[in-house]
Amino acid sequence: MSKASANQIGGNNYTEMLIQPFEYSMANKLDPIQHTIIKYVTRHESKGGVEDLDKAIHCIELLKEFKYGGT
Repeated sequence: MSKASANQIGGNNYTEMLIQPFEYSMANKLDPIQHTIIKYVTRHESKGGVEDLDKAIHCIELLKEFKYGGT
C-alpha cells in the first residue's frame, strides 16, 4: 500500500516537489491560514499563476485582519 503523501488527486504539482507544502506546514506547526499562504505561493508557477499569488495576498490580508485587527 502506498503512502497517501505519494498520491495526489487531480494533478501532480505537489507530488513532484521535494517537500510538499503540507509537510512543511506540519513540521513547523503552522495554522491553517499560514499553510494556505504557503500552498498558494509554492504552486503558483505550476498551477494558478498570478491568480494563486492573488489568493496568497488575500490570505495574508485575512491573517493580518484576524491577528492584528486590520489590513
